[in-house]
Amino acid sequence: MSGEGEWISTSEDEQSTYHQPSFGRKNGYDPETGIYHSVLQLSENHKMTSDCPDLDTAKFVLSQFPSPAQASSQIALIDTASNQNITYAQLNRSILSLATGLYHALGVRKGDVVFVLSPNSVMYPTICLAVLSIGAILSPSNPLNTESEIGKQVRLSGPKLAIAAPEEVHKLVPTGVPTLVTTRPKDDEKSVSVEDLIENCDPLELPKDRPMPSDTAAILYSSGTTGVSKGVVLTHANFVEIMKLLKYYVEITSSQDDVFLCFIPMFHVYGLAFFGLGLFCSGVTTVLMQKFDFEAMLEAIQTHKISHIPAVPPVILGLVKYNKGSHDISSLRSVTSGAAPLSKEVADAFQEKFPWVELKQGYGLTETTGAATFFVTNKEAKAHPSSVGLLFPGFSAKVVNHETGEALPPFKEGELWMKGPGIMKEYFGNEEATTATITKDGWLKTGDLCYFDNEGYLYIVDRIKELIKHNGYQVAPAELEAILLSHHEILDAAVVPLEDEEAGQIPLAYVVRAASSSLTQDQVIHFVASQVAPYKKVRRVNFINAIPRSAAGKILRKELVLQSNQPLLSKL
Repeated sequence: MSGEGEWISTSEDEQSTYHQPSFGRKNGYDPETGIYHSVLQLSENHKMTSDCPDLDTAKFVLSQFPSPAQASSQIALIDTASNQNITYAQLNRSILSLATGLYHALGVRKGDVVFVLSPNSVMYPTICLAVLSIGAILSPSNPLNTESEIGKQVRLSGPKLAIAAPEEVHKLVPTGVPTLVTTRPKDDEKSVSVEDLIENCDPLELPKDRPMPSDTAAILYSSGTTGVSKGVVLTHANFVEIMKLLKYYVEITSSQDDVFLCFIPMFHVYGLAFFGLGLFCSGVTTVLMQKFDFEAMLEAIQTHKISHIPAVPPVILGLVKYNKGSHDISSLRSVTSGAAPLSKEVADAFQEKFPWVELKQGYGLTETTGAATFFVTNKEAKAHPSSVGLLFPGFSAKVVNHETGEALPPFKEGELWMKGPGIMKEYFGNEEATTATITKDGWLKTGDLCYFDNEGYLYIVDRIKELIKHNGYQVAPAELEAILLSHHEILDAAVVPLEDEEAGQIPLAYVVRAASSSLTQDQVIHFVASQVAPYKKVRRVNFINAIPRSAAGKILRKELVLQSNQPLLSKL
């Protein structure tokens, strides 16, 4: 798959791979409206087709599968645990068989919610696409959630059916929701499983009552790292348009014989949009890990000659810190970072250690169906190491002064507002939160502090809610965390606010030391202080065994703030 022909160029430079519109040719910024437009535009052959009323998520993804002649030999999925290979033909049959069973045997209909509680498995994409094939609404949840958290999500979404891994079923028992297990336990002859339906149901045609683009396709749950988790409603139009953007992004940055490694959880929008749906539109092979393990990841890269890893910052940091040479990872050509900010320091260290590997950041939220920005080329990524890239075609943005509402020009920091094909419909059953997040004219308030440069590249500074207010100054935890991670004796770090009578708040650092390190609080404080303005310096350090993170790699700051909710012992 060749990339250079995928984009229009109206510039005189014939080597240009993208079209820059007439306004703000350099950066897409329109000073009259304060809006940043994407400088990228899909070619006529790849225009988004929102005007097709019969194009729903499953129909689109299945239509992109390899031809029947290729599908029987083209590998779609490889399970690292069992070494099982699944071809596109087998995947297609499994999806249609499960959809048939759900529709005819279990009575699941268009608009019904199906709650999914399972770790990654080769069956996960089958479950997702089968549910969507019959017009039902997919609602995946984190299997690490407690029984209480599961209960809240079930009450919110009101599912007709749940599908769960056997070890997770007990969390659903109190909800009373009928539950289908993914695989039947050996000592249980009565349970009906997903495997049973796939094996015993002959695939039938999909129901003719297809979803409309504006119909709900999925209810995903926001991470809730700084507040209460909410149900994000994504439509079929959201998914279809994002699938198209991801398809063409993959096609201009890889080839069909590339192999992708998946350890990102598919209940998360990053994993669902990329691995549960998106990659099947490009005919590539995905090697699947049930859960992340660093050594197992290295083994998978070596065994399956992995070329691409969509990852999260803690994984990239782990690669920077690990002793290169224990595994052969020379097949690796590209690493994409998303779900949380990646610091320039870590990015630079990665490129120095693995100079042959492309490292690109992207940006997206659950509320944007997981995508919003990306890099076209590695040359651009290297030239803008702290950036998360350019706006995807069809996306636009504003940088808004949080206090005055003024739209800001390049290099001015403010809250990122976005419009685009991936913007969610609403927060399910929460009109107040929806109104607070989406303006009357359709702008999504992301809650992220950012700025654009004069070339249209976006830079995320931090979450606005996570900024530390110290003596009237704003301190970004992400900046201090990046400095901390550059210390050779620090494996991981997080910075949170600590209440202080005199200053309002002070930066408190949680630090994970290397095994042989004897690093002290004073040493850490002085290390940071030598690199920042006085008001930004870390004032207290707590050493900890591990930084709590979500499955997507985001720091769970609420947990750390709760730990730090104690009187300050000393003024520094």
